[in-house]
Parts: sequence; C-alpha cells; structure tokens
Amino acid sequence: MSILAKLLKETKSLSNPIHAKILAWFFKTGKGDYGESDKFLGLKVPVCRQVAKKYITLNFNDLDKLIQSKYHEERLVALLILVEKFTQSTELILRGLSEGLPFRRLALEGQTEIYKFYLTHTKYINNWDLVDLSAPKILGPYLFSSIQNRKGSPSDKYGVLFKLAKSKNLWERRIAIVTTWYFIKQYEYQTTLDLAELLLNDKHDLIHKSVGWMLREVGKKSITSLTPFLKKHYKTMPRTMLRYAIEKFPEEIRQSYLCGSI
Repeated sequence: MSILAKLLKETKSLSNPIHAKILAWFFKTGKGDYGESDKFLGLKVPVCRQVAKKYITLNFNDLDKLIQSKYHEERLVALLILVEKFTQSTELILRGLSEGLPFRRLALEGQTEIYKFYLTHTKYINNWDLVDLSAPKILGPYLFSSIQNRKGSPSDKYGVLFKLAKSKNLWERRIAIVTTWYFIKQYEYQTTLDLAELLLNDKHDLIHKSVGWMLREVGKKSITSLTPFLKKHYKTMPRTMLRYAIEKFPEEIRQSYLCGSI
C-alpha cells in the first residue's frame, strides 16, 4: 500500500459524522455561501496535525492529489504537510549556516519548491482556516527571507502578494493579507498597511475580518505605525474591519473611533 493510500485510509478511519455536520455548518457550506458544497470528514485540527506529521515524507506528486481532495480535512492535511516540510527545511538552513554544512542549498531549493507548489494550488486553498494555517507559515517566511534586503516599495518587493490581493478569488485575496502576519512578527508593517489600503473597498466580510485582524496585529506591535492609517481611513473603512483593528485599544479611544470623533 502506498503512503498516500495509507494516509487516506487513516483519515477515513478517523472520521466523525456528527462532527462533520457541525463543521459543514461552521464553514458555511450552504448554497451561495463561501464554502458551498465543501465536504467534511469530521476531523479536528489537532488530529489533522498528527496525520500530517506522520506522513511528512509524502512526495509532491501525492500532495498534488491530496490537496485536490473533495474532503476539507484532507486538503488541510496536505497544507500542514507542506508547513512541516517548510519548517524542517528552515531548521536545516539555520543549522547549515551555523555549522557550514552543504545541505543548506538543498534546503533552500526545497523551500522554493514548496513555495511554488503553494502558489500553483491556491484553487484548493479555499476556506479561511486553510489559508490562515498555511500562508503565514509558508509564503510569509519564504518571501521575507528571500526579499527583505531588496530595495523598493512593498509592492515592488512583494509583487506576488499585491497580485493576489487584486484577484477575483476571495481566498487569494485573504492569502495576500494574512501572509503578512509573518512580516508583522518581524516588525515590518508597511506591506500590511499597503495591502490593507488596497483591500479597503473589498465587498466580502471575510476580507474585512482578515484585514482588520492584521491591522490589530500591527497595532499590538506598534501603535504609532497603525494610528496614521486609522486616522486616514477609519470613517470610510468597513465597520467590521474597524472593529477588529481597534479591538485592543483602550475603551475610551475605541469608542472615539466608533463614534467618528477622533
């Protein structure tokens, strides 16, 4: 039995029909909803993580098949395997740097393969959890480490994210902004702010939430970086986005924003 066959057999054996119904409701799979027609096995995220770690050796040909699964959790497992592979490659790169070992180049090539695979399979990264659990852990570190010393504006350096932000695909737009969570953790905020400005007029609530979330993360690191953006846009930005962005502000200041009296 192949590794992929064993993985699929295991995910089916772990399925929980009752939880699958709850997930189908939670991820909005009804007609016209953002997760329309998605199928669930009923596996919780920690279980998916365990499966991913167990089958981390799955090759890219099999990952290509797995990420196209009709089952949400099997697509998640594929993404979590990619995250595990990327994380292991990072550890090898750091070890190679400190010890002068030759496998650093191979690890870098491995990360590039993961990065390219991710971008060519965004069609299947089609719900908010799939995006949020993978984009900042693959695209974020890859782009930041490979481009951080390049001169130019964020749109020049991270053009792929600005291209995704202009996509007609809801999930590609979410990938763009959520990827920058990694940048924020590295104290680089301008890309997030520029993408947020680009997405201000987006029509979808899930983008309002994700942009607001990333703005909140900027504010947690540097309120002085976030304040000019908010003062410029708080009266016109979607209400949900604003509420998310100012969630951690002192109550008096938060109310001033909500009342339009800043």
